[in-house]
Amino acid sequence: MSTHERRKLNKKISDLQKEIRNLGPLMRGSVTYMGKRNKQPYFSVGIQKKTRVIYLGDKRAEKASEYVENYRRMLEIVDEMTLTNMELFKLDKSK
Repeated sequence: MSTHERRKLNKKISDLQKEIRNLGPLMRGSVTYMGKRNKQPYFSVGIQKKTRVIYLGDKRAEKASEYVENYRRMLEIVDEMTLTNMELFKLDKSK
């Protein structure tokens, strides 16, 4: 593989790192709606084998959903970075 391809992969890593820095607040978990008649938004997350739940209300539900989406995007970026770094390692195996 050429130096050009290596440079291209390094640029991709740099761009992905920049995207992670610009994501904003993030939270692992999900926004769920509970209730039999009047469904209300809650945030839930499993931490240390316990599910933790907080009431959000309509005003905070949108913001919490954005934070959850930021977390999911971060995971996607990490996967992309992993595959790109694997390609870089393949290039180095000849050395």
